[in-house]
Amino acid sequence: MATGEDWTELEVEACVASYLRMLTLELNGQRYSKTEHANALMQKLDGRSRPSIEFKHCNISAVMVSLGYPYIDGYKPRGNFQGLLLKVVEAQASNNLALQEAAQAAVSRPASEASVADADVANVWVPPPAAKRLREVPAPYAPTFSPARRDYIAQEGRNRSLGLAGELFVLDLEARRLHAAGKKALSERVEHVAATKGDGLGFDVLSYEEDGRERLIEVKTTAFGELTPFFVSRNELARSERDAGQYHLYRVFDFRRRPRVFGLPGAIKSNCELEAVSYLARLAG
Repeated sequence: MATGEDWTELEVEACVASYLRMLTLELNGQRYSKTEHANALMQKLDGRSRPSIEFKHCNISAVMVSLGYPYIDGYKPRGNFQGLLLKVVEAQASNNLALQEAAQAAVSRPASEASVADADVANVWVPPPAAKRLREVPAPYAPTFSPARRDYIAQEGRNRSLGLAGELFVLDLEARRLHAAGKKALSERVEHVAATKGDGLGFDVLSYEEDGRERLIEVKTTAFGELTPFFVSRNELARSERDAGQYHLYRVFDFRRRPRVFGLPGAIKSNCELEAVSYLARLAG
């Protein structure tokens, strides 16, 4: 079979089944080998190369995000997937109780505080994903009325234990950043305002620039990959616009395994594509 030909339904079914097995293991915290899974697939798929299979897995990641599921971080979402792929993923995910149970447990699991050694602090900070990569991620929860749709990403966003652990992680990082810059007095003033003053301020951590200016930090934490979509409130959006020169959104990802952070300074709408997913409804008079 020529590798440039369209994938058949049997090929797609085999590839999706392998991906969902790996994702279930990953969500359950069990180790597995991507290489072993890929080699097994190559034996089933006549003429498909390892890069071709990996690209298809990245397409599957994009489908999973569109259905509200987490994805395998090693296979970052790539859009423009074939309609057949969406059909097969929907069919298999809808009937995969092991996957659904693993996803539900993963997004609901309490999180413990995380710390990082001084020597590793620099490795925690990473640049934001490239705009080209971000455009590959489909919008979750688009109204396609699929029976396979779940709200796992939304549920993780409501996991207060995980959110608090991420905020405390950033609190520590900010204090370390300022202390390393020789600003010990400022480092001691970094404040978890979401806890001390309430969560209605539109940001979670009050930190400082090295010159003493305030840095208002909203923290969004996920246990999954850096391209996992997240939710922001109208209050957070408004605060980020009013105080765009001071506002920073910190995205903490892969929290349970190896937490890393990237920052998005300025108004949230200048860095993110926003999509309304729910509405406050009042009776029409």
